[in-house]
Parts: sequence; structure tokens; C-alpha cells
Amino acid sequence: MSMLTPPGMGGKYRITGDRYPRMRRPRNRRRLVVAAIAAVAALGLAGWGTVQLIDVFTDDGDTRTTAARKTDCKPVPGASARPVVTLKPAQITVNVYNATPRGGLAKAAADELKKRGFTIGKVGNATAAYDKKVLNTGLLLGSPTAVNGSLQVLGTQVKGAMAKADARKTADVDLILGTAFTTLLPKPTADAALAALAKPVPAPSGKC
Repeated sequence: MSMLTPPGMGGKYRITGDRYPRMRRPRNRRRLVVAAIAAVAALGLAGWGTVQLIDVFTDDGDTRTTAARKTDCKPVPGASARPVVTLKPAQITVNVYNATPRGGLAKAAADELKKRGFTIGKVGNATAAYDKKVLNTGLLLGSPTAVNGSLQVLGTQVKGAMAKADARKTADVDLILGTAFTTLLPKPTADAALAALAKPVPAPSGKC
């Protein structure tokens, strides 16, 4: 009998050898499950907190849902993203000036504008302030009230022309032909752009 066998025990209870049996504590499965649930919960709280922080730094005070905010992007009946222009070419007097080294350009452009219904005023070379200094297709000049009116109509005829207000008090407008000018836009293209000016463009009611 081994010295490890308690007194009075033998047979199948007899312990042989000179080492104590290795005793292992049973794994606590419940503890593992609880730990896993706690980890998942912690990750969820961290993600929620991150979203809240993002909202704090991006919120503009609007407490509505994203879906509700998107409704603000819908057009508002009667509102327009730009002024509606109903002026006709015959109501606009255009002065045409040539700021390029090419001769006869102002007269050719003026003749074509007249065919398209515009009233033609002065035709000639540009003043020293603009001569050979307009590098794009053209410069449209008019009074402040003409910027969203007559100059919009005239701009449908010249691709890439820039509009600028000056100090004049009269209703006439200037077309100063620049270095990049070759010809007016094709009439069908210009007519389509002119018709579009008379149609309102729905504007969103708020932020998207």
C-alpha cells in the first residue's frame, strides 16, 4: 500500500505511486459568459458614445431626425434658386465694343445681335481701360439693376462672358468682346438659354 493511501482504505480506493493526484478547479463557465457579455456591452457603449460626440461637434441645434432634415431639400412651391428674367431682347439696348486686335469684330457681333432681336446702340473699339485687357470671350457691363436682368439676357448669347456692374444710371448695357471671342453662341443654343431664364428654378427650403 502506498503511503498516499489513507488508513483503512484499500482495494479500488488504494492510491499507488509517490505523487499526489493533480487536482484542477472546475472552470467557471458562468464567469466566462458574464465576462463576454460585459465586453460586448462595453464596446456597444463606446460606439454609442462616439456617435454622440460626433453629433455634439456637428449638430447645428436641429434636433430632428435625418429623415426629417432631408425633407428640407425638397423644392418649395413658388420659390426660385435664381431671379426669373422675362425681358425680351428688343427691350435691351446693347453697345458692342471690340477689345481685340482683330478688326471688324464688333460690327459682325452687333449685326448678329440685331438679327436676334436686340436693339443696337454704339459700335466701335473699346476704351483704353479695356482695350486688349479682356482675356476671356467678353465682358458684360451695366448698372447694378442690370446684373440680374439685361446682363442675364445678353449673357445667353456669349459663352463664358463675365458680368460686372458699373456706375451708369442708364438702362443700356455694354458687350466688350475679349481675346477669346470668336463668335456668338449658335442661335438655337442661345434661344434655349433665354427661354430657361423665364422659368423659375425650384429652390430648397433649408439645409440638405
